[in-house]
Amino acid sequence: MTPEGFTDETTLPKLLQRNAELDPAGAGMREKTRGVWQTYSWENYRDNVRDFALGLASFGFRRGDKLTVIGDNRPQLYFAQLSAQVLGGVSVPAYQDSIASELVYVLNHAETSVIVAEDQEQVDKALSLKDRLPRLRLIVFDDPRGLWAYDDPILRSFASVLEAGRVFGAANPGFYETELEKGRAGDTAMIAYTSGTTGTPKGAMLSHRNMVAAAEAFIEVNQVKRGDNWLSYLPMAWVGDAAFTLGMALAARLIANCPENPETVQRDLRELGPNAMLAPPRIWENMLTQMQIKGGDATPFKRRIFDFFRSLAERCELARTDGKPPSVVDRLGLALGEVLVYGPVRDQLGLRNARWCYTGGAPLGPDTYRFFRSFGINLKQVYGATEASAMISCQPDSEANPNTVGRPIPHIDVKIDERGEVLLKGPNVFVGYFKQEEATRETMTSDGWLKTGDAGFFDKQGHLVIIDRAKDVGKLADGSAFAPQFIENKLKFSPFIREAVAFGDQRPLVAAMIAIDVQTAGTWAEKRGIAYTSFMDLSRKPEIAALIGAEIAKANATLPDVQQVKRYLLLNKELDADDAEMTRTRKVRRRFVAEKYASVIEAFYSGAAEVEVVMEITFEDGRKSTLNSTIAIHDTTAGAPVRRAA
Repeated sequence: MTPEGFTDETTLPKLLQRNAELDPAGAGMREKTRGVWQTYSWENYRDNVRDFALGLASFGFRRGDKLTVIGDNRPQLYFAQLSAQVLGGVSVPAYQDSIASELVYVLNHAETSVIVAEDQEQVDKALSLKDRLPRLRLIVFDDPRGLWAYDDPILRSFASVLEAGRVFGAANPGFYETELEKGRAGDTAMIAYTSGTTGTPKGAMLSHRNMVAAAEAFIEVNQVKRGDNWLSYLPMAWVGDAAFTLGMALAARLIANCPENPETVQRDLRELGPNAMLAPPRIWENMLTQMQIKGGDATPFKRRIFDFFRSLAERCELARTDGKPPSVVDRLGLALGEVLVYGPVRDQLGLRNARWCYTGGAPLGPDTYRFFRSFGINLKQVYGATEASAMISCQPDSEANPNTVGRPIPHIDVKIDERGEVLLKGPNVFVGYFKQEEATRETMTSDGWLKTGDAGFFDKQGHLVIIDRAKDVGKLADGSAFAPQFIENKLKFSPFIREAVAFGDQRPLVAAMIAIDVQTAGTWAEKRGIAYTSFMDLSRKPEIAALIGAEIAKANATLPDVQQVKRYLLLNKELDADDAEMTRTRKVRRRFVAEKYASVIEAFYSGAAEVEVVMEITFEDGRKSTLNSTIAIHDTTAGAPVRRAA
């Protein structure tokens, strides 16, 4: 379907106005509160945006001002972003789990004057930073619980700003309509800060044209239907959430549904049964781990049934990939498996009604990808970037492939330069980096192509294949290709491995640092009577080292000999965004990790059996602590038992 009424002057608030006029009683957004789904019609949605925009105007918010939202997915935080845009302002969503130093940088760099916070936790964070934010004029909170005694003069409730807006609107008739009409497609709608894998996050300025063009192109090649349910649970600061919950939902009139809280997402997902879903690899990996745990905990008879039908489904999925139809016997087996295993699993995951699901934000391992597709989940790959309004390419239903990211979306051009880097040009490409003109020039070629920083190529079918980040692709000492993400995804297929960081560029062999999944590894240990007290204690158990070694051996069996992991170490803590080891979107910050764990890398390649590691740990309030420990290094030989380092 192609949305009605798109013009060169379309803005996100104008799409909302269109929806309220065409379908005033239709559901526009829902949120789950105290176990009950509350619905905002398109008219309610528009009225909240209008009144809050007028309220902001009454407090002095003007064209070009910046409004930051921080918290979990709540309708009021989406309303606030659109309200700022009505007035010609810019929304700047921030990660709700950001520590103080990260938040101060974003708020000051973006020149934020208004913060809309979800609850007391986020209000406390904002107030604690107030003296370091010279442009901050107003803090608005949505959830009033715990805030009744707060009396800071810049603090207001969301409800009070709505009321102020109604008073301002009565005194200034036509103000809202005039401001709405002033909006132009080229105006900056949002500053989306990049994940910062290579350093300080940059603020990508996305115009209304960028976001609407990306939404329109995606809708053109996907089975998107008016009234489809969409679960809005991804971080609001991630451009993928904005692309779907704002851009896509407003353009195609989808219903955005906000879960009660992060802890109830899986339950709310199953209850809602959305028609479509987007999730980063970590979510799909967690779902797979849950299924593997449940399968392992079942009775022997049920486990045999699950394993049999899982093997059948994966075998048939591989045959389909090769263009071979299943045999009559296999089709009968799949039909029986649909009743006994596949349908119940989709229901448990909340995906029984999903016509399509996408994975994006980072590569998903092919084994994990095939698992979901073999169980009847139409999982496909989407590829994007913050600077491209989250959309570059996606896979058609009939051309799903774990090794590609599909075809470029309509109306954009993609090419590969002489160095193998993916370049693109189109209406979805950002305006530039806020207050970073030099960085903008470095990201664009002289003739206007956006450099993605990813290495890739087009296959014979015209699908884009992403190898890795261009700067991360290297060679082993013998000249063999080394793409760390490919190896890491193989390792993370194991339910016992949460994160893996592979090393090998210009080295004689591949080595890996492993962060165990404390839940699954802990359950495994408890069943065998192995006592432990903490993540560190569990990771040091020789039995856990042997378990992970066996899992690495399974991954090695699917890799060429030269790319197999020969040495590994179990970290005594999880990789953490607070410690700058990962981004808020769970991408490894390789340069920082390589510097932080330089002693580990040296020990890997010197043949040492252990290494002394000193780690700095950052707490949420900014306090730091150090952790000193000696960690064993283990060797593995493909096809042979793993031995523990002496």
